[in-house]
Amino acid sequence: MLSIIAVMNTNQSLDRLERQIVRVHKQLCALGPMHPGSVSRQYQVCGNPACQCLHPKKPQKHGPYYKLAYVHRGTPACRFVRADCVEEVQKRLRVYKTFRTLMDQWIELSIQQGVIEFFSPAARKNAARKVSSP
Repeated sequence: MLSIIAVMNTNQSLDRLERQIVRVHKQLCALGPMHPGSVSRQYQVCGNPACQCLHPKKPQKHGPYYKLAYVHRGTPACRFVRADCVEEVQKRLRVYKTFRTLMDQWIELSIQQGVIEFFSPAARKNAARKVSSP
């Protein structure tokens, strides 16, 4: 009797995990363009001795300039972003963070699913039956 209840609970848990995985898949498919990294605002000094950016008391640096920094396949990269594109780039960065969060959720759910399927008492009983069957 207890083994039947354990199997029912295991099946319910697997069904719940499968529904959550399907929900994550749908959210992943709905994501738009994405980009890894971060955007920083920078100010520069040009080096021209007559420029206000080198004023000894009140320097006025050039900028702001927006710089996108990221790592892809182990290679770091930096690119300057035009001011009119910063908002769209930041939107893509947010989408990428959502992507990473959803992927972490999917992996966590898959690990839980694997624990139930391969390491639970019910899974061990099923494996023992398969081995002892001719």
